[in-house]
Amino acid sequence: MLGGCASITDVPVQRATVGPRADSVYNARFVRDYARLPTFDETSKFRDDLAGRTSDYLTRHPAIATSPRASQFRFERRVDLGMSKEEVTLLLGAPDAVTTDPDQMKAAAEIFWPQVSKKAKEMWTYPSGWSLYFEADRLVDITVRGKPPIE
Repeated sequence: MLGGCASITDVPVQRATVGPRADSVYNARFVRDYARLPTFDETSKFRDDLAGRTSDYLTRHPAIATSPRASQFRFERRVDLGMSKEEVTLLLGAPDAVTTDPDQMKAAAEIFWPQVSKKAKEMWTYPSGWSLYFEADRLVDITVRGKPPIE
C-alpha cells in the first residue's frame, strides 16, 4: 500500500494544451491556506466575483466576446494556449511564483524543455503542479506535475 502512495510523487511532468480551471486553482489555494475546503457560500462568492470580472473583461474586449474563445471565459473558465497574461490572471489570479530563469524553467519542464524553450521566456507557477510559459504577453506552453497520465 505504501509503495502505491510513493509512486504518486513519481508521476512525470506532462505537457498540456489547456491549463487548470479557475475553480480548481481557487480550491487548491483555499485548502493550502485554510486547511479545509471552501463552504458553499465561499465558493458561490468566488464564482460570482469571477463571473463579474469575466463579464467586465468581455465588455471591454468585444472582439473576444464574439469569438469562440469567449467560451473559455464564460463556461469552461480554463486557461488555454494563446491567452494573454491579463486573461490568465483574470481566471487564475496572480501566480504563486514568476521566473525568467532558464534553469528553473528547464527543471519544471523536464523532458519537454527542448520544445518549451523555443518560445518560453517566463514561467508562472500555480498550485497543483501547473507551470505556464509565456513568450512576451502570450501563453505558449503548459506543463503539469503530479497528474497521472490518461490511460
